[in-house]
Amino acid sequence: MSSSAKAPANPDDLTASAASASESSSSAASDRDTPAAVKGVDKDVRRRVRTAVAAIQDRKGLELQVLELAQVTDFTDYFLICSGASQRQVQAIAEAVLEALKEQGVKALHVEGLPAGQWVLLDFGDFLVHIFDQDQRGFYGLDRLWSDAPNVVEELAS
Repeated sequence: MSSSAKAPANPDDLTASAASASESSSSAASDRDTPAAVKGVDKDVRRRVRTAVAAIQDRKGLELQVLELAQVTDFTDYFLICSGASQRQVQAIAEAVLEALKEQGVKALHVEGLPAGQWVLLDFGDFLVHIFDQDQRGFYGLDRLWSDAPNVVEELAS
């Protein structure tokens, strides 16, 4: 036991500590089973994701998936993953997403890969947009790596 940890003064405190830990772990388990909308994914985030989805669809992005990561991890709420048939289409999709969100006053925190057009990453904090050419998407397999996350593209697509 570390010097900063204190032993309970009496056995009843042990029971209370165990009950509190049990409640906490069951609460965490039920949080994983609760849809992100109920858990508190901000409505503004969902609106921005819908905007990005619409821009991707407008530029004919292929095999769009919207993975809801709020139940799986805490670093972001959504991954949007799609493909373009060519380098130019990958770039056009990325530029359309950036422009559509800019019109709403939202700027990407980080953009990577846009000039090369093989894998473009747009980081908006609450969600990340991955736009791949088809070879890169197959190679990196983000869809497979994050397969535990539900695909909610149908509820967020226009």
